[in-house]
Amino acid sequence: MYREELTHYSRILNRDMRIVIYGHGGMPILGFPTQNSMANNYEDFGMIGELADFLEEGKIQLFTVDSVDLESWSDKEGDKTQRAARQEQYFHYITEEVIPFMRSRNDQPPAVTGFSMGANHAVITFLRRPDLFRGVIALSGVYDSDFFFDGWMDPTLYESSPERFLPQMPKDHPYIRLYNERRIILCCGQGAWEDDSLRTLKYLAEVFREKGINAWCDIWGYDVNHDWPWWYKQMRYFLPFMLNEQ
Repeated sequence: MYREELTHYSRILNRDMRIVIYGHGGMPILGFPTQNSMANNYEDFGMIGELADFLEEGKIQLFTVDSVDLESWSDKEGDKTQRAARQEQYFHYITEEVIPFMRSRNDQPPAVTGFSMGANHAVITFLRRPDLFRGVIALSGVYDSDFFFDGWMDPTLYESSPERFLPQMPKDHPYIRLYNERRIILCCGQGAWEDDSLRTLKYLAEVFREKGINAWCDIWGYDVNHDWPWWYKQMRYFLPFMLNEQ
């Protein structure tokens, strides 16, 4: 399998960041790591091996990125204004630096994915910039900024809080049409460590319905835990739908 690892300087984040590319071609997918993790996260936890057939057959090409969660969502003792600002910088790093790099390597419109905190990033990025993506697969996210910021809010954090900004979006907003031209897939289980994922997914599902957004919000069984073995199964199940094979 083709693998390439790059380190580049981000002018937005003012630090070196890594991107790992897996696969020689196919539908490009931006992959966000789990909480506090880096670009090798999917490889270290077996997701690359699980998707090896998709990658080796040229169906998908996966671009995984570093996170800055330790400076934003996870920094519970840090200054909240600075944490929100760092998340906003990360969003702009992804949309203004990573996506153009991906397009320089693969000119097809990308999908975006992530698991746990990576799902939060995937949903935030997709909902804020649906013009950049063909769709999103988000597994076991907790789509609630209050969960990470203890109810604190400012205008910067609001931009990364879909549970806040999506209900306020007018039904005639041009993004509604774009959402409905894309594939939106959100999933979680009902097993161990999925309580907050389940709660926030149900809430977003109601918002999607109220806004007329065609999103597939899938809830799996009581044996389905917040863990990699289930994310393997879910990715293999949902990828064919993103690839229009189902």
